[in-house]
Amino acid sequence: MTSPELDIADWRRCVFALYAEVRAAQEPVAAHEAWRRGREALFRQHTQSPLCDDPDHATWQFRTYPYDPAQRFLVDVEDARGGGPIGVPVGADGVLRLRPFGRTRGLREGVGSELTVFWLEGYGGGVFLPFGDATNGCETYGGGRYVLDTIKGADLGRVGEKLVVDFNFAYQPSCSYSPRWTCPLPPPENRLAVPIRAGERIG
Repeated sequence: MTSPELDIADWRRCVFALYAEVRAAQEPVAAHEAWRRGREALFRQHTQSPLCDDPDHATWQFRTYPYDPAQRFLVDVEDARGGGPIGVPVGADGVLRLRPFGRTRGLREGVGSELTVFWLEGYGGGVFLPFGDATNGCETYGGGRYVLDTIKGADLGRVGEKLVVDFNFAYQPSCSYSPRWTCPLPPPENRLAVPIRAGERIG
């Protein structure tokens, strides 16, 4: 039996496997290249690719900036609970609730500001770290990008007690490729004033 539901499950299984390979790699540059190749193959070949309606999807190229070690950070996450969740409309799926639970400590010197880390409320939940920056709309997708979305498998892990925030693995949400998708975009508090020339780019 084939079905969209089973295909989606397989897509997620592939993404989880790809990020497991990334976390297991000894060198960040090698991990980045494996991620780039794996993501490109998924988008070209998988039946649940956001590009499946694009007649040129089989030759699509996953464009990224060159790996920049300065854009990899190991950060502490300070407690930021207390405020209520943010409701984000996501089309036919209704409203997605993002609950802030932490604030990074260790990004300000490198990118000018700290970021709020969210918990995706709902069955199972997940850690979610979206951001915007000064490249949006010219070099990168205008709506912003994601670094972590553990509910979908995009998980760079931790080193000891520190969270890995590596902007070289920043990627566009699926809605940037197809109107079939509706995605939560970074809230104002996670929009950086500086350009982050790392991760996925357009053009």
